[in-house]
Amino acid sequence: MNLNRRTLLVGGGAGVGLLLAWGLWPRSYRPNLVANPGETIFNAFLKIAEDGHVTVVVPQAEMGQGVWTSLPQALADELGADWRTIGVEPAPISPLYANDFLIGEAAEGMMPDLLKGVGGWAARQFAIRSALMVTGGSSSIRGFEQRFREAGAIARALLCSAAGERWGADWTACDTAAGFVTRGDDRLRFGELAAEAAKLDAPSGVTLRAVGAGGLSGKSVPRIDLPAKVDGSAMYAADVRLPDMVHAAVRHGPHGDTQLVGVDKAAAEKVAGVLAVVENPGWVAAVAVNGWAAERALDAMRPRFRTNGPFPDSASIDAALKAALDGDDATRFVEIGDVDAAFEGKKSLKVDYAVPLALHAAIEPLVATARITGDRLEVWMPTQAPGLARSAVARAMGISEGQVTIYPMLVGGGFGRKIENDAAVQAAIIAREVKRPVQLTWSRRDDIQQDRPRPPARARMSAALGARGELLGWQARIAAPAAMASMGARLMGGADETKAEAAAIEGANPPYAIPAVAIDHLPADIGIPTGIWRSVAHSYTAFFTESFVDELARTAGIEPLSFRMQMLGSNTRLAHCLTTVTAMGGWDGGVAGGNQGLAAHSSFGSHVALLVEAQIDASQQIRVDRVFAAVDCGRIVHPDIVLQQIEGGIIWGIAAALGATTGFTRGMADAHNFDALNLPTLATTPDIRIELIPSKEAPGGVGEIAVPPVAPAIANAIFAATGQRLRGLPLKVGG
Repeated sequence: MNLNRRTLLVGGGAGVGLLLAWGLWPRSYRPNLVANPGETIFNAFLKIAEDGHVTVVVPQAEMGQGVWTSLPQALADELGADWRTIGVEPAPISPLYANDFLIGEAAEGMMPDLLKGVGGWAARQFAIRSALMVTGGSSSIRGFEQRFREAGAIARALLCSAAGERWGADWTACDTAAGFVTRGDDRLRFGELAAEAAKLDAPSGVTLRAVGAGGLSGKSVPRIDLPAKVDGSAMYAADVRLPDMVHAAVRHGPHGDTQLVGVDKAAAEKVAGVLAVVENPGWVAAVAVNGWAAERALDAMRPRFRTNGPFPDSASIDAALKAALDGDDATRFVEIGDVDAAFEGKKSLKVDYAVPLALHAAIEPLVATARITGDRLEVWMPTQAPGLARSAVARAMGISEGQVTIYPMLVGGGFGRKIENDAAVQAAIIAREVKRPVQLTWSRRDDIQQDRPRPPARARMSAALGARGELLGWQARIAAPAAMASMGARLMGGADETKAEAAAIEGANPPYAIPAVAIDHLPADIGIPTGIWRSVAHSYTAFFTESFVDELARTAGIEPLSFRMQMLGSNTRLAHCLTTVTAMGGWDGGVAGGNQGLAAHSSFGSHVALLVEAQIDASQQIRVDRVFAAVDCGRIVHPDIVLQQIEGGIIWGIAAALGATTGFTRGMADAHNFDALNLPTLATTPDIRIELIPSKEAPGGVGEIAVPPVAPAIANAIFAATGQRLRGLPLKVGG
């Protein structure tokens, strides 16, 4: 690929939407970075200082997934930098940092085949024009590695050109390594050349190096964010301290059509340190000199809410899902072959599965700090989508987006929840009312109560088997809220939450070669707003699919590994994962009385197979003893980070399989804290062993891929151990 400096400044070329608007769109964008004294801006992703420090600008939120290391690593490898000189700063909001890959991929999945290219292109253009910066969908490496490598390559060529002018040599005779431009024995530091290099036009013929040629990509270099997290100097949103700042706490009412109708202000004002009470139609906040006093004031004022109409509760949620599953409002998103003909006269199996809503339960609850100075508003917050946050805050305050500055902080666990902006909007409103900087921190109880959980779902799975036990037909009817539309309506408006959506059945198309397949979504209104969650719909569609596949193998009288392998002829990467993981774990065939279960899944451009060993302990609780994972995620930038993400995904999957949910009573969450969620502890965390399969394929995502196969693998292991088929989460024997 030939590169030039301009390609890094052009935001995608043509306009989107109506052709009449073509001339109104800017054709290119300049970096809106700020250079510190002694720094030189090379492009939107890179600054180099006179002292040799290299600052990489990263638009993706650091949520513990290591993106502040892996993306700079790709750029530094291409640049030829010394890793010890690399630093990171978060990107400002700009079209140059739009995650058009994620938006384009989502659009492609929703378009009919005829329009896939057009739909993806239009969505990418919309993302760029809207400066839609989003961290999610396991897209950081997939969507940005190439851009970072290109940025490094252009800077390398400019540095070589500047050195070549000094040495009277052609730039192609120069190279870079360990922070120096070299030519034979000649060496010049990057810092010496930065200012003059950035003034040059990039030479023609710039190409990318082989990945790893800079000695960094593919290696487990030290994480940039780790030292500050270990010594406590890392700054999260709750660590922000501003002059004259006060603290706020907030209380919300039940889900449903709810309004605040009264508070006892006099009781609140008797709490030492309380400064103000701020009432809003949907919530009330107490402001005090510290967070403890603010929470005590909320307890004292005893907020009263009125809900018009029925309260959503556990029973109504179940009833809504059941009614949807039994109803006729189905939209078919996957149709392969003739499903009706495949089932005619064949041996078949039909069973129902169910999953509850799943909580995010991040260690860091929602938090934001807001300060108003004149007509300017500043907000410090953990966010996966800073542009959407700026838009939401500006809209709530009735000001322009240009008057709002968002400072994206390290995120103490996002998992999709921190794409949304509830706390930031509230903090801004409270700051306006009290006319002082305000830090708002949600209590754990309100963080659970007002979570936007992964939607609950029910599935009716049907399959037809041939005479030799082969799968001839497959149908999945999945009833679930339209969570993506629900989130979209809150963030941008206009989405119809009552319509079926492809996102609700993502991952439901089996990875196996089945002649006839039909996948339907039946939308359900459960009265609780839902959102996206780690691995999104894959988290439940994989449970449905891989549990059902295990059932079908038993029905056909075929050992579960062999049953899967006979259908994976065209999916060699997933087949390799299965054969690898069964060798790792000493697969026993899933025999009755054993303790092993298998599951496999492909998602986000990657492939994973799990072998789980589980048992029922003396207290009749499920205990997971060992988990083996084989992962093909394509070419790897940082092996240790990949291992960390797979381990974290497995533990997250165990939490979802055994808990991480809550019931509802009169619109209020039954769970108030972590102790009610049956989350894994150090004592209950299994031995986890992972093998990363070497691959030269394009990098796939890793942050979410291990979550989907965990629950079905555990359920299949429990069937082997007990003969009881568990078709609902959280998994409970005897339930």
